[in-house]
Amino acid sequence: MEVTGIFTAIIIGLIIGALGRLVVPGKQSIPIWLTLVIGVVAALLGTVVAAALGVDDTGGVDWIELFIQVAFAAVGVAIAAGAYGRRRY
Repeated sequence: MEVTGIFTAIIIGLIIGALGRLVVPGKQSIPIWLTLVIGVVAALLGTVVAAALGVDDTGGVDWIELFIQVAFAAVGVAIAAGAYGRRRY
């Protein structure tokens, strides 16, 4: 992964986080900043997994890589919403 790939993953990750939140059904009671952090992490993980599978550099839009990133973000948002929602002070 190159430096430009990391910066691109961070920028795309902000959008991925929002998409991941939309994919998860129900209301998620987590802050938007946490959603964006999850999106950035999901984008980076998705890029690494796509590279490992050999689908990170295709002609045109990398739809498989995008799907992997959104799936990671959806799982991350679901886990965070479950953990964040159980916290009681």
